[in-house]
Amino acid sequence: MRKLLMASAVSLLAAGTAWAQPAKQVAAPGTIVVHLNGYFQYSVGDFGSTNMKGGSVAAGTAYKLNNVATAGDFRLFPGFDAQTVNGIWYGFQAELRTATTPAGKGVSNSSTSGFSGIYVRRAYGYLGTPNYGYARFGQTDGVFSLMQTGVIENFGDGAQWNGDGTPVLMFPGTAPGNFIYADTGALYATDKIVYLTPTVSDGMLGGFFSAGISFEPNSNGLKEGYASPGSNTGANDSSIYGGSNSRRRNTLDLAVTYGLKANGFENKISIGYLHGSPLGILGPVSSHPAAPYGYDELSVFQAGAQTTYAGLTVGANIKTGQVEDGYNLKPKGTRNGLTYIVGASYMMGPYILGVSYFNGQTSGVYTPGSTKVARTLSEYGVAAGANYIVAKPLNLFIQYMYGHKHQPGAQTVSSVSNYFGANGNAQVQLIAIGATIKW
Repeated sequence: MRKLLMASAVSLLAAGTAWAQPAKQVAAPGTIVVHLNGYFQYSVGDFGSTNMKGGSVAAGTAYKLNNVATAGDFRLFPGFDAQTVNGIWYGFQAELRTATTPAGKGVSNSSTSGFSGIYVRRAYGYLGTPNYGYARFGQTDGVFSLMQTGVIENFGDGAQWNGDGTPVLMFPGTAPGNFIYADTGALYATDKIVYLTPTVSDGMLGGFFSAGISFEPNSNGLKEGYASPGSNTGANDSSIYGGSNSRRRNTLDLAVTYGLKANGFENKISIGYLHGSPLGILGPVSSHPAAPYGYDELSVFQAGAQTTYAGLTVGANIKTGQVEDGYNLKPKGTRNGLTYIVGASYMMGPYILGVSYFNGQTSGVYTPGSTKVARTLSEYGVAAGANYIVAKPLNLFIQYMYGHKHQPGAQTVSSVSNYFGANGNAQVQLIAIGATIKW
């Protein structure tokens, strides 16, 4: 029973874990298994933030946020897994989510003031065998995400600072950004081709290796844009007027993982590299703030390690390179990004305890030559949580989060001034309780 509960906890809490599996084994050749899994999470929290009010009293637009809020998310995972009579595995997996809507009165219902519906977040097919590896194709995670090691997320809401519909959604724009989490939409919600090697024994210590490579020609998703000259939404665009620090082209990522089980310990280490080119900047230099400088290529290295013994997992991960928060491109002449995370979780029967801390530095809103804004945006976040697995599909959680970011002069930049207080400081804090249901 204890093993069943622990296995259930992993599947319930680590939303990204299932995506690391290249395929689900089908019972026999020539068979197919269709599945419709799902996920629902709901939480209520009490939070505080530097950015709790805004607008103008004189203009009648003043507002103040309620410090008690709720958050929730619903997802469906339709797909199938199959095996041909000659032993080739193949299948399809999708992830459908509820859409984020503007604040209002019942705008999640179908009405003129909001939007009702679901959208595709992931959708991919796969083909391969255990002996030769697997190819994925579609809107899916690359190997930089799949082989990320040492980022402990399997406690509390299962995502902490990397959430979508989780308690972190309650924070206004003062929440610290980060690129420590590779399992993020900026990387997995793009159309790509992925190859994952078979697992190979090292032949000496009893350990195993696996590796992978991914390629995406652009940062569009499935069925996104038209390939027409002069369009800045074309699926084959390599350059747009004005430039962009969120769109990229010819992105390639590589990763290698090594694992070893010995004396009751389960150890794993991994390294990965991600590279992408910026879209070209055309037109006058006034068309974009970074146009006079251009953008550096996206170039990020990561290394991680973790070990598990008797229910205790401890891990750490570091990422660095030419990158901004959100895996955006940084202007030439600004500093490289550097971030790390350390964390641990302990599973004992139906209970889980966990904690993590991340710290990162990027160029933030600094542009080359600025005398008003500091060169570095410093951010960090702490998350702690506890879970009780009531039954295989249901777990209850409590979670605490504290985050801080600091960049002197950032409050003078119009696009972010509302998110920073005096001296360029911003803080958030939250305690939330909730439930997660998975099937």
